[in-house]
Amino acid sequence: MRKKELEISLESILGFDDPDPSLEQYPTPSAIASDVLFSAYASGDVADSSVADLGCGPGIFSIGAWILGAGKVRGYDVSPSAIDVAERNAGRFEADIEFTVCDVSEVSESADTVFMNPPFGCQKKRADRPFLDKAMEIGSSIYSIHKAETLPFLTEYVSAAGREVTGYATYKYYIPHTFSFHSKTKQTIDVVVVNIR
Repeated sequence: MRKKELEISLESILGFDDPDPSLEQYPTPSAIASDVLFSAYASGDVADSSVADLGCGPGIFSIGAWILGAGKVRGYDVSPSAIDVAERNAGRFEADIEFTVCDVSEVSESADTVFMNPPFGCQKKRADRPFLDKAMEIGSSIYSIHKAETLPFLTEYVSAAGREVTGYATYKYYIPHTFSFHSKTKQTIDVVVVNIR
């Protein structure tokens, strides 16, 4: 499968039914997800690998990894509503993915590769740290989305934990008008996807 074909497939994934602003539930754009997944695939981090999707939301990384031939795929989210949508999305692809409702701190299964788009910390400061800590605890290779301005902090934080940011890519992340406090029809922020090993 080509990257564009994957992106088209992921565009059909249903978004959140009733997004929760406190959880910063914004869908990962399919263009970003497909690019990240293909980079991971090219690095040998997807095919036949065990994959964990932390804060999986509607399941775009879980389903994309399954499409690219991952072995065992597990998605975790604290929101029952998000998991319900993820299961419906997986069903449309007939994807064999195990979804679990739980807080990120409760995840115990190890994985070869972790994908995640954690909260950026706009509603609750440092909301991404439990995700980073858990990913570094359970995963060998990690692909994680953050605000681009936090790259120096991420590099330092990861290094202090004995891991290393081995690569990164920047993207324009489009956030649609989702909540009542949004003043713009669409907002764009710069994000960075880091690969931690």
